Amino acid sequence: MPSLDPAVAEVRRAVRATLAALQAGPVAVALSGGADSLALTAATVFEARALGIPVTAAIVDHGLQPGSDAVAQRAAEQARELGADARVLTVTVDQQHPDGPEAAARAARYDALRQCAAELEASAVLLGHTLDDQAETVLLGLARGSGAGSLQGMAPLREDADGTRWARPLLGVRRATTRAFCAASALEPWDDPQNIESRFARVRVRERVLPVLETELGPGIAEALARTAEQLREDAEAFDEMIHETIEDIVEHAEAGISVSVAALAANPAALRNRIIRLVVDSEFGVGLTRVQTLEVARLVTDWSGQGPIDLPGCTAKRAGGRIVFAAR
Repeated sequence: MPSLDPAVAEVRRAVRATLAALQAGPVAVALSGGADSLALTAATVFEARALGIPVTAAIVDHGLQPGSDAVAQRAAEQARELGADARVLTVTVDQQHPDGPEAAARAARYDALRQCAAELEASAVLLGHTLDDQAETVLLGLARGSGAGSLQGMAPLREDADGTRWARPLLGVRRATTRAFCAASALEPWDDPQNIESRFARVRVRERVLPVLETELGPGIAEALARTAEQLREDAEAFDEMIHETIEDIVEHAEAGISVSVAALAANPAALRNRIIRLVVDSEFGVGLTRVQTLEVARLVTDWSGQGPIDLPGCTAKRAGGRIVFAAR
């Protein structure tokens, strides 16, 4: 028998480990038609067959490019040829989205995938992000200066508040490997023209920044960035456990919101205090604070001089006696 192509073996191993972690149940695979998601779909069908797990390819048509419907239908045909069911999900992208077209398309895509997963009662949605995507995400987070949270990159497995689980089996696999998988499997991927448009920051990181870093600092930069993300996620998980234990003792419900003990916040190191503030606001009001906003709230604890309420996204923060009160606006 001919030996298994190394790229095919690597991708299948990665998918096998993820399916084992999910402990069976139907899965949906987000398929764009590109090499990463096409390799993921093929490997998932192969590995799931032995486990008796149904696989559905979910193809999102954003309608943003001419012929996008034909691209989506071709991806659906490829999925069916591989042995998966397929659904084309047509979405409308908010062109007035405050964070721009990329964010709008991403929000529409994830909403559609979430609804599809619910209809299928899928144990998870599998996403085709690779190690290269992880490295790009870490660099973009570093450029934004948004702290260790963004430098953690993308999690291999994440569960949303509504129970939707998102799995990324290929975070340890290079993009070149998924292309090699497709070549070895006689699969023809679709190359999204937007993946070479330099107006997108991620494309500039991919095409310009990472190659320069590889040239100037030596090979292995993408792998190093991915390792950094993994280590920071481990640290954050431990930190979050500490925070949840702390919050139980210092948080109380208040009228139209929640309050936190000033004395308890002051007794904690700055890093823990700031995380508590961000977590309280996020869990109660569903919004994330910037570092500047977080530090302004922290000043109500550490540098109190009678200042008035602070306007935050979706809420206000004020000092009332020995507590910081967060109230809905």
